Amino acid sequence: MAKDAKDSYLVGLIGSGIGPSLSPALHEREADRQGLRYLYRLIDIDTLGVAPEAVGDLVRAARDLGFDGLNITHPCKQLVIGHLDALAPQAEALGAVNTVVFEDGRAVGHNTDVTGFAASFARGLPDVPLERVVQLGAGGAGAAVAHAMLTLGAELVTVVDALADRAADLAASLNRHFGVGRAVGAALDALPALMSHADGLVHATPTGMAAYPGLPLQAELLHPGLWVAEVVYRPLETELLRTARAMGCAALDGGGMAVFQAADAFRLFTGREPDSARMLADIAELAGPVGTPR
Repeated sequence: MAKDAKDSYLVGLIGSGIGPSLSPALHEREADRQGLRYLYRLIDIDTLGVAPEAVGDLVRAARDLGFDGLNITHPCKQLVIGHLDALAPQAEALGAVNTVVFEDGRAVGHNTDVTGFAASFARGLPDVPLERVVQLGAGGAGAAVAHAMLTLGAELVTVVDALADRAADLAASLNRHFGVGRAVGAALDALPALMSHADGLVHATPTGMAAYPGLPLQAELLHPGLWVAEVVYRPLETELLRTARAMGCAALDGGGMAVFQAADAFRLFTGREPDSARMLADIAELAGPVGTPR
């Protein structure tokens, strides 16, 4: 985390469909309050017309152009790993990177999604049951939130993904880290049976983002008494959350995760301590109230 003291920073975000991202505003507002010159650029692979596999070239270009660091989002969180010089322990355990810090010419990968989601969940859904958790999505965000759920005390996390092998691989990795029997992988056709007995649903796919509208599962699989936690934050109220709340489910939007992971990334980029409370107020102003189980 230690960085040379300075007052000017250039950072960016690499991903697909990131035009609506609030990361630039979150970082730049906090930097302004701390008296820093801080420029946060969006590097959208769709706008550039390049494939996700080009993330390595983009990271090298950013390093050569004098960037201090990058955030990495869908669909590049796992692809970027092969292009980095080192990984922090949590990023290595996850097999996913959402923050790259350039230090002495080296690109070092970190993951602030785990701590970001855990802090948001503990704040927004503090007393919900965690015996049987179903998670949709086994990609980069999925790995992070599954680690967070098990760290928070979930007894069993069942990871469901359109790619059954990817779900099985994530479950195997979780069991190696947390102990045998804490996670299992499943295919999409298992969802109806799983949801009927679930305490809660964690959604960790891009579905519901501005660029990927819609529901990630059939609405009839939701039921009263279920809690639903979302990682998508733009929009704050996804179709999934709107449907869940209409059914009486406790629901947590992705805004809190966005803030807490951004605060951790800001700390990595600058070595300075961000004010998470001020950043929560920022996102509430920018996108509406967040983190409330309603």
